[in-house]
Amino acid sequence: MKENKKAWRAVSFGEALTILLVMLLVMGLGVIKFGLSPMTPVLLVIALVMLWAKLRGAEWDDIHNGIIDGIKTGIIPIFIFLLIGALISVWIAAGIIPSMMVFGFHLISAQWFVPSVFLVCAIIGTSIGSAFTIISTIGIALFGMGTTMGFNPALVAGAIISGAIFGDKTSPLSDSTNLASAIAESELFAHIKNLMWSTIPAFIVSLILYFFMGTGASDTNALGKINATITTLNTHFTITWWAALPIIVMFVCAWRKIPAIATLFLNVVLGVVMIFIEKPSTSLKSIATMIESGFVAKTGNASVDALLTRGGISAMMSTVSLIILTLTLGGLLMKFNIIQTAMVPLANRLKGTGAVVTAAILSGIGVNIFVGEQYLSVILPGKAFKQTFNDRGLDNLALSRVLEDGGTVINYLVPWGVAAVFAANTLGVSTLSYLPFCFFSLLSPIFSILSGFTGVGLKRLPASDDQSATSATMAASGR
Repeated sequence: MKENKKAWRAVSFGEALTILLVMLLVMGLGVIKFGLSPMTPVLLVIALVMLWAKLRGAEWDDIHNGIIDGIKTGIIPIFIFLLIGALISVWIAAGIIPSMMVFGFHLISAQWFVPSVFLVCAIIGTSIGSAFTIISTIGIALFGMGTTMGFNPALVAGAIISGAIFGDKTSPLSDSTNLASAIAESELFAHIKNLMWSTIPAFIVSLILYFFMGTGASDTNALGKINATITTLNTHFTITWWAALPIIVMFVCAWRKIPAIATLFLNVVLGVVMIFIEKPSTSLKSIATMIESGFVAKTGNASVDALLTRGGISAMMSTVSLIILTLTLGGLLMKFNIIQTAMVPLANRLKGTGAVVTAAILSGIGVNIFVGEQYLSVILPGKAFKQTFNDRGLDNLALSRVLEDGGTVINYLVPWGVAAVFAANTLGVSTLSYLPFCFFSLLSPIFSILSGFTGVGLKRLPASDDQSATSATMAASGR
C-alpha cells in the first residue's frame, strides 16, 4: 500500500501539467466546440483521471476517498441550492416576485434599466452578502422586467450577476470574502478596504459599459408589453407592499449574521404562510407539490408563464448533479496532488512583483477552470503563494485581494463552475451567453494585474517585516 501511495504522490510537474491540459481540451471542446452540457465532458475527465490513477498504482480506496473528500466540501452549498429551489417557487406563488416586478416597472425607468439593475443588485448584495440569494430572488424579478422591456436576456443576466458578485465581494457577511481574508491571514475589514483598489475601477467601468449598452429599450413595443405584463400579474397574483416583508426578514437575518440555511428555511415558511393568508383554500398537498416540482404559471400570457414557471427542488437537481461531478473531479485532483504539483513550482520560480500577482491570479482562474469550485480557487492559490508574496515584500492584504480577483469572481464565468451552473439554471441563460456581459468579473483580475505591475494600491510589508521575511527565506535555503 505504501508503494502505491508513493507512486501517485510522486507525480511530476510535466505530468501534472499534461493532465490539466488534457482536461481543459476535453471540457473546452465538449462545451464550446460541440455545445454539450458540461456534465458529459466532466464525467469523461473523471474517468480519465481515475484511469491514470490506476495505471500509476493507486488503490480503489484512494480513489474513493478522493471522491468523498471532494463531495464533502460541497454538502452545505448543495443543501442551500435545494432550499433556494423551494424558495423560488414559494416566492412566486405568494406574489413576492410578481410584486417586485410590478413595483419595479413603476420605479425603474426603461431608459436607464440595465445600469439600474447593476446598481440595485450591487447595493442589496453588499447588504446581504450572498450572490446566490440576490440572483435567485431579486435577480429573477429584474430579469423578468428586462426581457419584458425587450433587452437582450444575456445582457440583463450579466448585469444581475455582476452586481450580485460585487455585493458578495465587498460584504463582510460574505462567505467567500471571509474565506479569502482567513486564508491570507489578513484582517477582514482591512481586506475589504484594500479590495477597493481593484473593485472600484472594475465597478465604474462596468457601470459605464452597462450605461452605453443598456439604455433605452430595444423593443419598440416595450411599453405595450410592460402594460400587458402588469395587467396579467395584477390579475393572477396578489400584488401588495406586504411582499416586501420576506425581503426585510432577509436583511434582518443578514444583519444578525444568521446562517444561510436558517435564513432560507425562515423565508420559505414565511412565504407559505403568506400563501395561506392570501388563498386560504390552498391545500397542503398543492404547496408540497409546488415546493418539490416548482411553480407552474397559468396566466394565459405566454411570456409571463415562461418567466414565472420555475423553482422547486427537482429543478435544482441538474445543478446539483453537475456540482457533484465537479466536486468529484476536484477531490481526485487534490487527492493525487495534481493541482498542487502544477502550482507550487510556478510560485517558487517567480521573481518580479507583477509576475507574482499575475501568476497568483492565473492560478485562481486555473483552479476555477480545472476544478470548478469557488472555495478551492481561493484556498489552493492562497496556500501555494502565501510565502512567495511575503518573500517579495508583499503584505497578506495583497494576497487576499488577489484571491478574490482571480478566484471568487471567476467561478461565474466557467460553464461547469458551481456558481455559473447555479446562475445559468436560475436565470435560464447559458454561461457562454452572459459571459461577455459579466463585465465586473472580467475586469476585476485585469485591474488587479495592473496594480501588481504599477504598484498602485499594492500593500507591502513594513521594512522590518520585509527584511525578516527575506532573512527567513535565506536561512531556510542555507544561504
